[in-house]
Formats: sequence, C-alpha cells, structure tokens
Amino acid sequence: MLRRVKLDLGVDAAELTARLVDVPSVSGNEQALADLIADALAGLPHLTVHRDGHALVARTELGRAERVAIAGHMDTVPEAGNLPSRLVPGPEDGDPEDSEPERSDPEGREGRGPVLYGLGSCDMKSGVAVALRLAAGLPEPSRDVTYVFYDCEEVEAERNGLLRLSRTRPDLLAADFAVLMEPTGALVEGGCQGTMRAEIALAGERAHSARSWMGHNAIHDAGPVLDVLRRYEPRQPVVDGLRFHEGLNAVGIRGGVAGNVIPDECVLTVNYRFAPDRDTSAAAAHLREVFAGWDVRVTDAAGGARPGLDRPAAASFVAAVGGAPRAKFGWTDVARFDALGIPAVNYGPGDPLVAHARHEHVALAEIEQCETRMRAWLAS
Repeated sequence: MLRRVKLDLGVDAAELTARLVDVPSVSGNEQALADLIADALAGLPHLTVHRDGHALVARTELGRAERVAIAGHMDTVPEAGNLPSRLVPGPEDGDPEDSEPERSDPEGREGRGPVLYGLGSCDMKSGVAVALRLAAGLPEPSRDVTYVFYDCEEVEAERNGLLRLSRTRPDLLAADFAVLMEPTGALVEGGCQGTMRAEIALAGERAHSARSWMGHNAIHDAGPVLDVLRRYEPRQPVVDGLRFHEGLNAVGIRGGVAGNVIPDECVLTVNYRFAPDRDTSAAAAHLREVFAGWDVRVTDAAGGARPGLDRPAAASFVAAVGGAPRAKFGWTDVARFDALGIPAVNYGPGDPLVAHARHEHVALAEIEQCETRMRAWLAS
C-alpha cells in the first residue's frame, strides 16, 4: 500500500515533478495523487477548493477584472517499466532510451542540462507541478485564477474528469481564457485537431476455401479501400494564422471466420484527424465522400478547437511567454474549454514526441522556463 505523505509545494518545480511522477496514477487510479494534491491545496488560505470525484478545482476570489483557468490532468498511460523517476545530467550517450529519431526542438534546446525520466514526466506531471507551484506561490495574482487538476484524460472521453465538470459544474470552470498545460516544448500551441474513427464494412459470401469460386472474399475487397488511403492527400489548411496538417489512416482491420472458410465480412477502421475549420458533421461528410460507394459508419468523434489567438486574452498570453505559436497536431482538452466558449491554448514543458513512450522525459530547464514565464504573466 502506498504510504500517505504530505506533498510539499515549497520544493522547486523539478523536484515536485519527480515526487508527482513517483505517485502512480494510471487512468482510473488517481485517488492517491488526488488526495495528496487536495491536502496540499487545502492548506492554502487564498484558495477555495472544490472536489468532484478525483477532480480538483482551486479558485482565487479576489474580484479581479479577468479570470483565467490553468488546467492539467493527473493521470498517465499504463506503466512500461518507467517508474520510479530518475534524474540524469543530460542526454546519455548510447542510451537506447534517448534514441528517438525525431524531436521537436525548433530553438536548438538539445543538451541544455538535466533531464527527468519517468512515467508522466512529460505528459503531464511537469505541467501539473508548474500549476501547483503557481497556486502556492501567487496568493494575489493580477488576474483571478482557477486551477483545475482532473482525472481520466488518457482514456475514453466519457470518463474524462474535465468533461464531467463541464457538465455538472460549468460555473467552476467559467473563465475569460484558459491554459491547458499539455507538453508543447514550452511553446504556445493553438487550438487542436478534431478526431474521428469510422468503420468501412465490406460484405462477401461464405464458401469452402477449397471451392472459393462459390463465394466472395470480403477481405480481398479491402484492397481498393487501402488504395484510396494510399492515394489520399491530406489538407494543410491555415486556420487563424496557424497551419494544421490533417491525416487519414487505416488503424485496424478485422475479418475471417476459419482457416477453411471464405470470409463474408471485413471491417476496416480508419482514423481521421481534421483541422478545426471543420466540425464533426463536415468531417463525417468528407469521409463519406472519400469512401463513396462503401458502407461508412462513424463510431467515435470529437471536434477540434480553433486557435483563437486574435482574442485579447490569448494575444496577451502569447506576448508574455514569447515564441512563435504553432498549431497543435492532435486532440486535447482545449476543445472542452472551446465548447464552453472559453478561448484556450496548450502550453507546458516537455516534448510531445516522447509522451507515452517508455523513455518519456522532460528537460528541467523547460519546467523552470514555463514556471518563470507564467509567474511573470500572472503577476503583471
């Protein structure tokens, strides 16, 4: 059983990240971490704390003209031999854990110093650590702040703690602007893509495989569908000044009855990542156009969010933290805030390319950078 200890928000953000990583919190098992964070927040007299299951909302009530929300999820994907955390001086020569072929490093940040490895270090306990440091260390920010720490982001949408709060207590989330502390390499990533999964069902007719001409092989019919996918050229639209890159890919296929039976069904699953200038209805219509003549059934969909960087609160944040904003490739919970009418951006420490990887890690310099810049913004 995990020993209950007090979470000290007075340690620096890097040490706090390590302590958060060392409390396992795979989706659905966030209670231990939520309890620690709840106890730590309860000791801060300038915050009003609310709890909904394993989701926590801590708010300042200073009567400021503007309110911002700073949000992060506490859960992680399942462990892959990457607990507890470990600190290394920098990228380790010859270490297979540091051999990823591509990194998001537009400002040449490689080799900047110590790196913390461990499950959730990048996605996104380093961001949660920054938010907790801000919650503890800024009793009188220039804006009222709502800090949100929630559960079950890494699993199916219906379990998402932020979605639950948006349905049951939207008043607690009300804000003029929101920052979701997803890993972005300490650069602002605007909006997010929508995502849709669909099944393309192919029908055949069973027969004995020794007399295959008596039937119709549904699996063979998948070939033309795959040809469509191979020829597909994804859009790269510019939305609110940021260029998105769509994607349409096969992610699953099932079919077959037995080793001596011609299959009468084959189902191909595709995933469409679409830019936020399309809603889910337009995305579904596009899939049916691309796969015209086939039976297409949408099984799951979540709309994206436009960057909205032209809105005053977002523009002010971008100016404060610096750097050139870029589009968020993938879906994040900024879409939850967008659905509530709250402009939101992604901003946090960690390279998104190593999120969920066995060698997941975060540069300590990025954690410090994010905290310093956000602290200055909230104090200005």
